[in-house]
Amino acid sequence: MDLFQHSVHVITAHQAPTGAYVASPHFPVYRYSWFRDGAFIAYAMDLAGQHGSARSFHDWAIRTILRHARKAERAIEKAARSEPLGQDYLHTRYTLEGEEGPEGWPDFQLDGFGTWLWALSEHVQRTGVSLTPDGQAAVALAARYLSALWARPCYDLWEEHPHYQHPYTLAAIYAGLRAAGTLLGAEGHALIEVAEQVRRFVLTHGVQEGRLVKYIPPAPDPAYRIDASLVGVATPYRLLPPEDPLMRATVASIERELRCPGGGVHRYRADTYYGGGEWVLLAAWLGWYYMEVAEIQRARELLDWVEAQADAEGHLPEQVSGHLLAPERYGEWEARWGPVAKPLLWSHAKYLILRCALQST
Repeated sequence: MDLFQHSVHVITAHQAPTGAYVASPHFPVYRYSWFRDGAFIAYAMDLAGQHGSARSFHDWAIRTILRHARKAERAIEKAARSEPLGQDYLHTRYTLEGEEGPEGWPDFQLDGFGTWLWALSEHVQRTGVSLTPDGQAAVALAARYLSALWARPCYDLWEEHPHYQHPYTLAAIYAGLRAAGTLLGAEGHALIEVAEQVRRFVLTHGVQEGRLVKYIPPAPDPAYRIDASLVGVATPYRLLPPEDPLMRATVASIERELRCPGGGVHRYRADTYYGGGEWVLLAAWLGWYYMEVAEIQRARELLDWVEAQADAEGHLPEQVSGHLLAPERYGEWEARWGPVAKPLLWSHAKYLILRCALQST
């Protein structure tokens, strides 16, 4: 089986007529479209030459943001008055029709909107398409929303730790604001200035012992100090260049503390979700980083591991359970939601990104 072409098929087969990508079609709480997952999936589809699929997702995102514009505007107003947001914020995930889900969820997350702005800018650059008036309005609103709220604690990309600020989230916001500044032209100059404020904040408060930290203020418990998602600070968000010594030290910590020898990558040492397995998308993400610093053999090893995790149907899971950090916690999650999510479209997307990076060498 050609896993590259199969991954493209998995993604297109689970893209709704609205343009939304379902995160995982068979996992009960993942039958939604996340801005974060969807943005990376759209970026992967652009790399794979599936520009129509990517465009459909971005159109869905634009419609969804404008549909919930009043909430975003109220959040901006409340932020200006330093008031609690209450329920006035954009959600991290929506139904495939762009509506809020009926059940409770850790929805106040900011990184997905930064990632979406970054991915949209990449799409525009690759295809040469122009933003519609609605597209410009959605970009401007998302950028104002991030500019107003970036300093507020929120849930991280793993939908945990809402009382902290997260360098990963801040890097996504940084990239999104810079992307919006480019997309909006002369109207976007102020966004670049806010992005630089975000960058300075991360480098002032998000570094400990010469490496980036999982969240701010840094955790006293070593099991919470490093997170594999910190790769994103450089790849792709460019708050730091990939070869920066601070990024090198951070990635070295990820390798040392979170990667199984010859295997995949854990999220963080204290992870208990489904026992804390090795995440397929994180292995591919780390390989993507290694491609950017020209460590091609390391990237190939990670690609080989990712490909080996595909089942007989060619489906990639969210995580694998061969080396669990907390095996005693696996059963409670399986009883709650069933087996680990598979296929996970974000896993397939990150695989496509890494394959495309290797094919370009």
